Amino acid sequence: MGIFESLFYLFTVIISTVGYFGVFILMTLESMVAPVPSEGVMPFAGYLVTTGQFNMALVIISSSIGSIVGSLISYYMGAYGGKPLVLKYGKYLLLDKHHLEITERFFAEYGDKTIFFCRFIPVVRHFISIPAGVGRMNMTKFCIYTLTGATMWNAFLACTGVWLGVKWELVHEYSKYLDILVVLVAVIFIGYLINKTSKIEKIM
Repeated sequence: MGIFESLFYLFTVIISTVGYFGVFILMTLESMVAPVPSEGVMPFAGYLVTTGQFNMALVIISSSIGSIVGSLISYYMGAYGGKPLVLKYGKYLLLDKHHLEITERFFAEYGDKTIFFCRFIPVVRHFISIPAGVGRMNMTKFCIYTLTGATMWNAFLACTGVWLGVKWELVHEYSKYLDILVVLVAVIFIGYLINKTSKIEKIM
């Protein structure tokens, strides 16, 4: 059994054992830096809806609450830990206070689009809340766009699990193709933001 298969099996055991709370815990971890792919959590929860063990509304609610809790933890990690670390050790990575000011301005102006879109990008969605915290993005906007993006993504995966039924694990097998499409769109989006950021740097 490979590492992903082992993780997916562990996730199914947790969800089967503690129910919605398991979904909440796993999605909290997924929104932080833990190696918990939502593709291994939500489709199985969707499958359990087809068996009558779960209710779709409660699956989405528990997963979305987990996503916002995990994202807030990461946000505060960035807000209260990221900035001091950059100021103290950033010189070793060619980072300084100037870069922090750019990050703050960036998230003040483009944070809503960035946070929402990054909820759909593999790997990036695990980390994006930390720079948002470093940039001290407006908390209300952060919560709204995080919750909106996360809920849409979680609901999509849960519905896919309902559609696939006992073959819910196929989501992981074919998600890489969806990831490629999302990443291509992300490259265009990031290019746009880089162009905007360069304008911010000129202003500063």
